[in-house]
Amino acid sequence: MSVVTALKFYITKMTDETGPSMKVLLMDKQTTSIVSLLYSQSEMLMKEVYLFERIDSGLHTDSLKHLKCIVFIRPTKENVHLLCNELKCPKYGVYYIYFSNIIAKADIKLLAESDEHEVVREVHEYYADYLAISPHLFSLGIPACSEGLAWNLEHLQRTVQGITSVLLSLKKCPFIRYQNSSEMAKKLAEKIREVLSKESSSFEFRQESNPVLLIVDRRDDPVTPLLNQWTYQAMVHELLTINNNRVNLSHVKGISKELKEVVLSAEHDEFYANNLYLNFGEIGQTIKELMDVFQGKAKKQQKVESIEDMKNFVETYPLFKKMSGTVAKHVTVVGELSSLVGKHNLLEVSELEQELSCQNDHSAQLQRVKKLINDERVREVDAVRLVMLYALHYENHANNQISILLDLLKKRNISEKYIKLVHNVLEYSSINNRQNNLFDKESVVKITKKLFKELNGVDNVYTQHTPLINETIEDLIKGKLNIQTYPFLGNIVMTKRPQDIIVFMIGGTTYEESLNIYNLNKQNPGVQIILGGTTIHNFESFIEEMKCATSGIFPRHRSRKN
Repeated sequence: MSVVTALKFYITKMTDETGPSMKVLLMDKQTTSIVSLLYSQSEMLMKEVYLFERIDSGLHTDSLKHLKCIVFIRPTKENVHLLCNELKCPKYGVYYIYFSNIIAKADIKLLAESDEHEVVREVHEYYADYLAISPHLFSLGIPACSEGLAWNLEHLQRTVQGITSVLLSLKKCPFIRYQNSSEMAKKLAEKIREVLSKESSSFEFRQESNPVLLIVDRRDDPVTPLLNQWTYQAMVHELLTINNNRVNLSHVKGISKELKEVVLSAEHDEFYANNLYLNFGEIGQTIKELMDVFQGKAKKQQKVESIEDMKNFVETYPLFKKMSGTVAKHVTVVGELSSLVGKHNLLEVSELEQELSCQNDHSAQLQRVKKLINDERVREVDAVRLVMLYALHYENHANNQISILLDLLKKRNISEKYIKLVHNVLEYSSINNRQNNLFDKESVVKITKKLFKELNGVDNVYTQHTPLINETIEDLIKGKLNIQTYPFLGNIVMTKRPQDIIVFMIGGTTYEESLNIYNLNKQNPGVQIILGGTTIHNFESFIEEMKCATSGIFPRHRSRKN
């Protein structure tokens, strides 16, 4: 059960079905992202796709009748309208049309009527309507899905379509469970059930497993996206931001033109695939080993003394050049991460973040928060996220000093937009809104007993935190997930333990949670888990999510002043 494999199957089928010939791939903005995550341009050239066009570009292209056109678009009203216009005045010889999701029969009729030149050869539904980030992780690319703690209706529709596509591409017709405390989760579950019922013929799969779709709400765990990260992939996203596998490094002083934007893709970069879950200390050592291997090969390349040496050089040069690019890319990325960690005192900040999320020691933690707020090396965002974590943890503490910490932020001249986030996070996910108590003593003991395996049984202060979703899925696998807290939709009860689990998080998921799913898959042979979310968060995207969700809500929370 891999979303990468599922989508690659569809795209390969598209290019193969048209037969051997020169092809153009006509896409929209979303399907362009879907394809670019899976295939490089050179790989698509090997599939005889020589031209890439956008259906919404509005640019006039000369007639290219010798090209076959593969149309891969989402089945939106706008796209159907644009495609109808294309078919009325076709620029290419023949068209093979693939919609990324279920297409209405009325829209098929419109296309047929527009095909006056009879250039359409085939029309298919290929369910590739989501972003496959890794085999076990997908996103819908929706940056802020709610308004006033309720669904934005456009985003609800897109989410239903995305999850429907995931289910169809994986050939699963699941039992649906949802977080009972979340109206958004319940509404999404009901909308998906409507589609399963309406399109029942499309979901008639022979199923040997017991698939479950579990819908959860980000509001139940606001802590995970507030934390700085220390594994390679998550750390890059937190400090530099990964956008469709691309990282913008143009801000780095003295950066070369080739490295202003780099691609980090497990599909195309073996080093990244092997190391994306390693912690920061291990990455430094691994980079050094990569450099040593590269320098050894570079010395060999310099020794060209005979015809045989020249022949070997020509044969190995492409691999050498590729390795050179890999080394330059990762040395640059890790170097920038290291610079940011030192410059902004992130080791001390992160240690306190972990303690605020995993330990109960109000007095000591309060003093450390005050100290770091006044540390000029600490970024505004880090000072504010410490206060946000403190507020979430000690919201109901008799002696909480949230208002005093807010005053300290103001004295440091921290932007008002950041200070407001402390109130936002309490509106978004106060203790009364959360289904689970993230800071109860039992959970704290359980979390702090967990060891960071790669460090030979030594507790790592930077990885004490375990996302709530980990415990939820463990209970689901064991058949212990509370039926009242996470009911089945439609009063159905599944007696067998699930083997295929698709977890979807409304409000976005994180790379830390993706790492948890990766580990749970390794620890539970016979069980396959996939995680999806409306988006993949770092701190900056999460605060935008939170601000949209709480827009128009009058603050109810007032902190105690001592």
